[in-house]
Amino acid sequence: MLKNETINNLQTRKKQTLVIENSTNWLDNIFYSKDDLSSLQIMGKPMMLYNIEKLLLQYDIDHIALPENFSGISDMVQDNFPFIQIDEIQDHDKTNSSDSIKIPINSVMTKPKGSEAYVARKMVYPWDVLKIMHEVLNADITETVVSKNSSIAESAIVKGPCVIEDGVSVDDFSKIIGPIYVGKNAKVGTGSLVRHSMMGDETNIGFNCEIARSFFAGNTRVAHLDVVLDSIIGYGCWLGGFVGTTNVLLDKQTIRYKLDDVLVSTGLDQFGAVIGYGCSIGAGTIILPGRFVPPKSIIQAGTVFSK
Repeated sequence: MLKNETINNLQTRKKQTLVIENSTNWLDNIFYSKDDLSSLQIMGKPMMLYNIEKLLLQYDIDHIALPENFSGISDMVQDNFPFIQIDEIQDHDKTNSSDSIKIPINSVMTKPKGSEAYVARKMVYPWDVLKIMHEVLNADITETVVSKNSSIAESAIVKGPCVIEDGVSVDDFSKIIGPIYVGKNAKVGTGSLVRHSMMGDETNIGFNCEIARSFFAGNTRVAHLDVVLDSIIGYGCWLGGFVGTTNVLLDKQTIRYKLDDVLVSTGLDQFGAVIGYGCSIGAGTIILPGRFVPPKSIIQAGTVFSK
């Protein structure tokens, strides 16, 4: 929620309508489903609420137009911004363009490096999630903020900038390197290294793991001696011990990703796995670069996942 003084400062600005537009993307089956994308947590907040808060820093929005059949989002927005009128619309072209701000529903408001203004960054492909995550971390986390309700072992090292939320537990000899966001009730086990990542609520990292440049939607448990690099992990997954997401091809070429049975270049030479929501990955599994594990998959122990 915005502070009262922030709301008061908006009174002198021109009233505008925020139009949330439907937009094609390849993100369904990763986090929850395409219709629930706007509830994806960014810095501990549903993406829709996160975006509105950032937009209110620049615009006086008194009306939000949502695509039809998004009643759940509508209720969430209204509960958090009761001073904004919410409508569902069928035709975005009917909205007065001179008084409206339009952003795709699959976008995140962030500040590009060197910019003072927030812009909408579209997430179309899975690798866009990691690019935007890094922009958000660099823009939003400029100092170390550790909740008084968290537990950081004396031998653990927290090297900021970072945000560590309520209920977080960081065990002995672990190392946290920012910029990083660690969500509520997350845990980092003994001897683990976690860096430049965004960890959603209830993410549990076991002992002696390495987590780098990865996005965890939340409620995921990583067992022990796992390596998760440049990867996207959907909500509610389980990774057994000794699981690895490899992130570089042996020939160091650009990594390709399969979309509707067509291999598409990611433009990246460093990209790990995309694991859909509710997956269970057996111990000793190795996932090759740029592979997608469909939601609710059960991968047997010792598998080399190369599909």
